[in-house]
Amino acid sequence: MELIEAELLTDPGNDTVVRLPPRRFPGVLIQGDSLSIIRSDVAEIVEACAQGDVDDAHEAATLLLANIDELLDRYESALRAHGLERPYASRR
Repeated sequence: MELIEAELLTDPGNDTVVRLPPRRFPGVLIQGDSLSIIRSDVAEIVEACAQGDVDDAHEAATLLLANIDELLDRYESALRAHGLERPYASRR
């Protein structure tokens, strides 16, 4: 294990925005339980697709997309607050 200093761009939480040296752009630190939930959501979509249940797959994918959009909104808000540019093109 290596101890390093990192820049914390948001309050600590389940989706903290942090920049590690020597990275130019920050990332989002997702806690293990939150990552497991995302994985379960994707597995639900895959299972619904395998069963041909397009409505359930669409509903689960819509909820997952909304959750990921919330993560991106928090990330982009942190970047703006610190005068940093996005490392990707606008999604809207």
